[in-house]
Amino acid sequence: MKTKILLFSVLFSLIGICNVSAQTANDVLGFWLTQDGDSQVKIFKAKDGKYYGNIKWLKNPFEEDGSIKIDDENPNEKLRTRKILGLQLLKAFEFNTKKHEWEDGTIYDPKTGKTYSCFMWFENNDKKTLHVKGFIGFSLLGKEVEWKREKEMRNMENN
Repeated sequence: MKTKILLFSVLFSLIGICNVSAQTANDVLGFWLTQDGDSQVKIFKAKDGKYYGNIKWLKNPFEEDGSIKIDDENPNEKLRTRKILGLQLLKAFEFNTKKHEWEDGTIYDPKTGKTYSCFMWFENNDKKTLHVKGFIGFSLLGKEVEWKREKEMRNMENN
């Protein structure tokens, strides 16, 4: 009987640990205002279990001539006509349960047309500020920005 109780306790503890890890991994989900305040990104978990992010709001979605902003700096000529609004900015992040960060993903900069390796994390369990670091080669040489959590998607009419 004691063996069964001990086994049940161990299994119950392991289930609790797994649930905590899953909740921690999904804490990144939702809407994030970029550091410059020019765009809002929605981070979501795809069917492949990885995390992605699309641009859902732009402070100014139009060029000076009134045309819609497009991905005209993309190195792939075939993609230069796609709209910035809706563009996938973050791609294929996996949650590292030991480091408590999302890693092995990429971030695309539509202003330059460049894609960087990237990882993201929260500091001091502050889930309202997401630290995003893009880099080439070594992460020490990259650029870190902070995104602020937002409760809902911004409305384009409120620009």
